Amino acid sequence: MKIKSLFFFSLLISLNSQKVLSQELQITPRPLEVISGNNTFKINTETQLVFDENTKKIVTNLQDYFKNDFGFDLKTTNYQSLKKNYIVFKVDENLAEEGYELTISEDKIRICAKNATGWFYGTQTLMQLCSYNADFSKYEKQLTLKEVTIKDAPNFKWRAFMLDEARYFKGMEQVKMLLDEMAFLKMNVFHWHLVDDQGWRIEIKKYPKLTEIGSKRKSTQIGPLQWESPIQSAEPHEGFYTQEQVKEIINYAKERHITIVPEIEMPGHSTAAIASYPWLGTSKKEIEVPIKFGVGKDVYDVTNERTNQFLRDVLEEVMALFPSEVIHIGGDEVKYNHWKSSESVQKYMKEKNLATPADLQVYFTNNISKYIESKGRRMMGWNEIMGHNLHDYQDKKDTRTSQKLAEKSIVHFWKGDVKLAETAARNGYEIVNSLHTFTYLDYKYKNLSLSKAYSFDPIPENLDEKYHDKILGLGCQMWGEWIPTNGEMHYRVFPRIAAYAEVGWTEKKRKDFTLFKTSLKNLQKRWTAKEIYFAPDDFTEKN
Repeated sequence: MKIKSLFFFSLLISLNSQKVLSQELQITPRPLEVISGNNTFKINTETQLVFDENTKKIVTNLQDYFKNDFGFDLKTTNYQSLKKNYIVFKVDENLAEEGYELTISEDKIRICAKNATGWFYGTQTLMQLCSYNADFSKYEKQLTLKEVTIKDAPNFKWRAFMLDEARYFKGMEQVKMLLDEMAFLKMNVFHWHLVDDQGWRIEIKKYPKLTEIGSKRKSTQIGPLQWESPIQSAEPHEGFYTQEQVKEIINYAKERHITIVPEIEMPGHSTAAIASYPWLGTSKKEIEVPIKFGVGKDVYDVTNERTNQFLRDVLEEVMALFPSEVIHIGGDEVKYNHWKSSESVQKYMKEKNLATPADLQVYFTNNISKYIESKGRRMMGWNEIMGHNLHDYQDKKDTRTSQKLAEKSIVHFWKGDVKLAETAARNGYEIVNSLHTFTYLDYKYKNLSLSKAYSFDPIPENLDEKYHDKILGLGCQMWGEWIPTNGEMHYRVFPRIAAYAEVGWTEKKRKDFTLFKTSLKNLQKRWTAKEIYFAPDDFTEKN
């Protein structure tokens, strides 16, 4: 009898759990607080959108959504005293910077926010409610929504996705697609990796050879062995963005409340630039844009004033294009042997009392930081910019440094003992956590499954609570070496990008992987309709 009772008790719990899951609103990322009511609101052809000068753009977007997805031509009005059947936006200064409060009652829908970003995120939630949580009658031309109040705000202010186009140029259409999906998932930073050893992808008018030469390579390493592969494509690859195209993409992102942070690598990962202008390198030799992946053949000669002027000139054009407060300078994987074998570099180091190559890198980085700060911006770089010893190929003696990184620098943590990130936070540096084992989208699903991506916590486990505000958030990185086609990129990005969106937005205690997987079914329908070739469920945990 006891076994029977236990069986029925377990069955009851299971059925109740399924009932709770089915009743839970399917919204990604999961909101902060949801309070459900008993009434309903019907959106139909008589529903009016109330607008003013501040909400015109958002109202237009909603009009387009209802027309494209449901065939409703909703009317607009600037009349603020309607009695019923309307959608209205209100200012509430008490809400968080990106937060919103969405209320669906019997007579209206109201979205309150402190600013346009909050309204935008409120409309993304409303669209998910309409698309995935409402009853739609095609014949009556109406949507029936349940009464609900959603109070919501992000857990982290930096919720980034990075696309590396230096290795494979993807082009404007794919970038805009990614921005659309980021906006729908409330991600707010597009980290654009535009230059590297294997390609330079942005027009710099003062240095035209960067794109005439640096944006092209004659072949590309391919094959299942990846980094160890001897196979070449024997096909040229090229592409870059003109400054006008960059402006178009920046404006497209701005309309979706996404900041684009450009990354211009220095002093390493610079072979494409050196192939364009050999005097930039340490060896001064003519080289080609590499056809193999991995760290390149040379690094910038940062002891040469002509090289430093080149970098300032490039950054000046980049900052004229990008309004982002933050400019990413890379700074990772600098092979110090290039500097160690150069007589002129060694002489410079003695003159400046720089004992190690790491000292030279931090000294150079701080000079770049001063220049960026002089333009009212902030520098960001991978955590090697602190002089961290992260690589087996570096001699430990070379990575000791007495130089202190510029205080306003943002440290982009990607590799090494987590204690390095904790130490940086305790020393007052702001950090974006992109620990590679949890956030690198070039990793196969068997190494970085969907559930592992979802489990990531940007705040290191042992970090004292008083330093938690130093963790700005997270980034997930789509490194480009092994995504030659758009479909291969889609497969690695989707669905993991949705997991990172929820990591960045949703409070840790509110996260629930089972609920996330349920909501994911709706995103998969969206992606299918948009011809985004996501990884199937049975691959995301083991392949």
